[in-house]
Amino acid sequence: MLGTLSNRHLTPAMPEPSLIEYPCEFPIKIMGHTRTGFAQAILEVITRHAPDFDGATMEMKSSKQGKYLSITCTINATSREQLDAAYKELCDHPMVVMVL
Repeated sequence: MLGTLSNRHLTPAMPEPSLIEYPCEFPIKIMGHTRTGFAQAILEVITRHAPDFDGATMEMKSSKQGKYLSITCTINATSREQLDAAYKELCDHPMVVMVL
């Protein structure tokens, strides 16, 4: 027996409202293997999405064994779209293991 589509199946999903009020200071934590060029690569991605970011404010911390490097960049977030685009590019970067 064939069913019928109700209106709720035809209506596009509405995006969820953001719980963040923009603009705001927003920390992004990026982790990757400790290797030459990692911090510079992250800085390049971050400044593409937040041109006013000051690279001197990057916080870096090595793992206990030194295998991983954690970088925290606190940006002036202006929109959800900006954060989504930055997270997407960071997650897709071959040097990045995880983004929080």
